Amino acid sequence: MHIINEHTPTLPAAPVEAMRHTMRAVVHRQYGTPEMLVLGEVDCPVPKDDEVLIRVRAAGVNIGDHHIVTGKPYLIRISPYGGLPRPKNRVLGATMSGRVHAVGSKVTTFRPGDEVYGQVRNGAFAEYLVAPAKMIAFKPTNLSFEEAAAVPWATTALQGLRAGGLKAGQKILINGASGGVGTWAVQIAKALGANVTAVCSTRNVEMVRALGADEVLDYSERDFVTGGARFDVMLDLVGNRSLSDCRSVLTPKGTYVPCSGGAGDWVGPLFRIMAGLASFLFTNQRFKMFVNTPSRDDLLFLKELVEAGKAKPIIDRSYALSEVAEALMHVGDGHAQGQTVIRIGGTMT
Repeated sequence: MHIINEHTPTLPAAPVEAMRHTMRAVVHRQYGTPEMLVLGEVDCPVPKDDEVLIRVRAAGVNIGDHHIVTGKPYLIRISPYGGLPRPKNRVLGATMSGRVHAVGSKVTTFRPGDEVYGQVRNGAFAEYLVAPAKMIAFKPTNLSFEEAAAVPWATTALQGLRAGGLKAGQKILINGASGGVGTWAVQIAKALGANVTAVCSTRNVEMVRALGADEVLDYSERDFVTGGARFDVMLDLVGNRSLSDCRSVLTPKGTYVPCSGGAGDWVGPLFRIMAGLASFLFTNQRFKMFVNTPSRDDLLFLKELVEAGKAKPIIDRSYALSEVAEALMHVGDGHAQGQTVIRIGGTMT
């Protein structure tokens, strides 16, 4: 990754004094391959009255970050995470953990030194970031900073399971159970009292079984469509099977929850979503979409779950801040086991 010296425009005055310093950050100036990212020196952000300045200790990396870097599917460029004709968010990264460095004048929940974690829109691939105080929570006490940075992505699994209406005693099929979201989905579904059947590759079978799945299907040996089992909920994190195949494994009133699939260069999963809505229109089965929404309540739920020993992050690989490009390429390959994180340190100059 290239090294640059690039300062962002000075932010307006804020209640926090002496915050106009520089920091290291991975800068996203144009769409392309991860190698085009640069590690630079930029101005440290200043928190507003209701915000917190966090010294980032670790950040999570997932496939969404890869999509934003490449600008593909192109639809992402007109989303709040993209920008035309070039990226509007110069520092990427959405999940993080770290220590509170300073707080805005209206913040009463946190104080400097508190260990926190959460999910933001952007800015985590840097030594410091600002976040609305209402969007972060105290870090799980039994996790390291690196482990905690991987936890916020569990909100995708949690919200997907809720969209499916999963209840204790129901049977769920999780397609893509060994990835960053899938490993959380298995554990959360078990914690909610469901019977879990997980689909993954041969090398991940034992790992997924250790997470508590009641049955693990190696897709190279067993086809979940022809197995005869029927499920109340299917959480699809891959999108590699036809909608008719997915409907065939559901009970007559089962629910299909897509969380991936159809990721072409232009509109990504939009066509699959439209086809899904049409396919389920005249049946008692349900097609439930959802959009991951950062939530402090979800962070608190996950903190309690993790501290109770009912779920844990599965760290596949960790990288230094200077290795963000390598981390994104690893995640973009689509074969990561569990979560990928970035180790971040340093002080403002």
